[in-house]
Amino acid sequence: LLGELKNLTPRRLQMLQPSVAGLHLAWQFAVHLLAKGAVMPQVFSCESETLVRWLPATLDVTVDNLLEQVARQLPDGLISFNDWALTGKRQAITLCSLMLDRLVQSVPLKKGDTPYDKLFFLTGRVTFDSRRESASAASIAQWLSRLTLVHREQPPVIMLDEAGEDFALHLAVKITDQPAPVMLADILWQKCYENTRMAVLQTLAMLAEFYPPLCEYLRAGGRQALRLTAQTLPDFLFTALPVIRMLGIQALLPKALDKILRPRLSMQVKSSSGAGGSSGFQLGNLFDFDWRIALGDRQLTVTEFETLIDSAEGIVRFKEQFIYLDPDEIARLRNKLLNPPDIKGMALTQTALSGEYAGTPIMLDSAAREQLRQLTSVGMPSQPVSLNATLRPYQQTGFAWLTHNLALGIGGILADDMGLGKTLQLIAVIQHQKETGALAERKVLIIMPTTLLTNWQREIARFAPTLTTAIYHGGKRALSDEMPDILLTTYGVVRSDAATLKKQHWRLVAADEAQNLKNPASAQTKAAKSIPADAFIALSGTPVENRLAEYWSIMDFALRGYLGPLKTFISEIEKPIQMDRNQQVAERFRRITAPFLLRRLKSDKTIISDLPEKIETDRFCELATKQAAIYASVVREGMQVIRGESDAFQRQGLVLQMIMALKQVCNHPAHYLKNKQMDAALSGKAQLLLDLLDSIEETTEKVLIFTQFKEMGELLQSWLTARYGEQPLFLHGGLSRKKRDEQVERFQNDRSVRHFILSLKAGGTGLNLTAASQVIHYDLWWNPAVEAQATDRAYRIGQQRNVQVHRLLTRETFEERINDMIRNKKALAEMTVGSGEQWLGKMTDDELEELFRAGQD
Repeated sequence: LLGELKNLTPRRLQMLQPSVAGLHLAWQFAVHLLAKGAVMPQVFSCESETLVRWLPATLDVTVDNLLEQVARQLPDGLISFNDWALTGKRQAITLCSLMLDRLVQSVPLKKGDTPYDKLFFLTGRVTFDSRRESASAASIAQWLSRLTLVHREQPPVIMLDEAGEDFALHLAVKITDQPAPVMLADILWQKCYENTRMAVLQTLAMLAEFYPPLCEYLRAGGRQALRLTAQTLPDFLFTALPVIRMLGIQALLPKALDKILRPRLSMQVKSSSGAGGSSGFQLGNLFDFDWRIALGDRQLTVTEFETLIDSAEGIVRFKEQFIYLDPDEIARLRNKLLNPPDIKGMALTQTALSGEYAGTPIMLDSAAREQLRQLTSVGMPSQPVSLNATLRPYQQTGFAWLTHNLALGIGGILADDMGLGKTLQLIAVIQHQKETGALAERKVLIIMPTTLLTNWQREIARFAPTLTTAIYHGGKRALSDEMPDILLTTYGVVRSDAATLKKQHWRLVAADEAQNLKNPASAQTKAAKSIPADAFIALSGTPVENRLAEYWSIMDFALRGYLGPLKTFISEIEKPIQMDRNQQVAERFRRITAPFLLRRLKSDKTIISDLPEKIETDRFCELATKQAAIYASVVREGMQVIRGESDAFQRQGLVLQMIMALKQVCNHPAHYLKNKQMDAALSGKAQLLLDLLDSIEETTEKVLIFTQFKEMGELLQSWLTARYGEQPLFLHGGLSRKKRDEQVERFQNDRSVRHFILSLKAGGTGLNLTAASQVIHYDLWWNPAVEAQATDRAYRIGQQRNVQVHRLLTRETFEERINDMIRNKKALAEMTVGSGEQWLGKMTDDELEELFRAGQD
């Protein structure tokens, strides 16, 4: 299990159940605890054996808080003993302990062969044979009692006060009936404490083991403070105190010591001498800098810092604060100043935007602040005169943002939720470019999926009729000598005709449905990035479909090189955010990308108030008799083959084949048996669909029916024709672009056309089908993002009625069980399950048997 957890990738993790994510979080927590040494052993006996288990050091407040977070991510009953299920924090401690035990035993230490090595580092258990060894075991437990000093009857308290240039340290203990800690001298010399005196001395003697200079204080009976100088104070504060505090022991220190500053390498960022020159606003050429040394929010020049360290060492006062001048750290800083890191170009721009360098705040001079203001402050230009539309407030914001970035010669990602009008916002921007003369010499290229060509052409003609367009697609495609304002083409054409398109230098290259560029190694992504332009804009409702690495690819199209090399991005940004849940890295990533990414969600009613609610309903049916028999036969035969396959790759293929077969059986036996003459009533799902359509038929509403199979679409088409007397439209991948456009046009405008069957892949993106207010998913892709894209063909701007979404599922089959799995991790699945059923192929035989079986236990 631990090996599987260790090897989980972000993509794989996001495809699994929430309980696995909880286990993975506990594993990461255990690894970090061991790396930080925030663990402690617990010795106990069980019959004749002495055992050790390793636990999170929950005496430390940070460790305890993190453990609480882990506990909240674990489902109750994940661990049970003798039918007694553990819950909450107790379960988290037990799980982390089990993981820590295995981790400790796997650490490559130089281990001896004594019983104690075996007890602590090898097996965690040992039987002591002799009386002497048994006594030693008791001594171990006594020694470990030092880790629980805070739980003694008179827990110790450390008190540190300023004493001139030095500090004075005293020891005290908490007495139950005393309001304040009692000093050691009072314990030793006041008669009222003689009954507790010996126990207190034992406690403080054990405390002194963590900081040996305390022995001197104890020998003096606490009558004279232990004096700590600037040179000796660091050993107490940075070596002993963290351990003491981790044990939960109270330490009372001057407030000024709460935050001791350490010198850090920083910089003062200034405007580059080359910024804003004849070459325009170049993102990688905006800033320059000088190295500085940061002490908190103050910055020193190198000369000022050298003067400071020449006259001081250790912990010293600086401007009403304390700073720690560690000779080793000073040496490393000097070495960095002699051999400074190479920070320039885009990396320097990111530093300016994030406001920090390596976690240390930076300073910006007035010119650099003005450069940032120009980069991030968006004005509100007037709507283009010739635009035949009134932009909604949020669309006006998007138009202004894109126009602002184009004026600076930079691009970005417009990532508004599907249906919020990304097309209109970009058309408004292009119209503005034409009206300001920006298209006089250089034109606009828009890349898109084939099915959207006509839609884009019609939307441009509708909203910006003064813009000229042409479609570069088809076997007879050719570039005209008189280039239109906008050339529309497809990803496939860009892949094959990149050499031709690269001959032009474009004012703007835009990519619609830019998730098509999420694979940086694909030919079409490389081709799209090779076309020269003043700026690049990506349009996508889902810029982070599965991994941040895919976001990197889309951003790299919009802003070449801004996020650095992919390998560096994965190690420094993707892994810390997705695997380590590092909030500081996530916040820095948000700051450095904020000027180049605009995303609004239509679920946010502050963005759009006139979009009606969509209502999703899962509708279940039963397997018909013949269906159930075929289903059981497919499961039985399929599992027999899968269990006999040892090759993991071949096995995964067999699993996916069986999933495909069972989908077809659940759709209709005719789909699986390839027999188009069978009655619809032989499928529970087909009958459910017809019943549902009967109820909708009584209204005037139009219906979209999605299936991922062309064969199933043909069956549905024949059954609906027979039932309602008119053949429904059917859009699939085998249709020409002209036929697709005709079907969309007819469905939108012909009131007699009530039903539109669509292949999920061919009709799931880009189309505007707001005439429909009923959406039926006949079979499911097991990817909520894909389903949502299909649903959004109807749930878009312009929709005047509530959209009712029906998801058809066969009860007590794998359809219901997978649906439950995805529903239970809905928020995660919406972002991550981008590969259909691929994740199911790695389930164990028993898991598959449970998943595929028909009926209940």
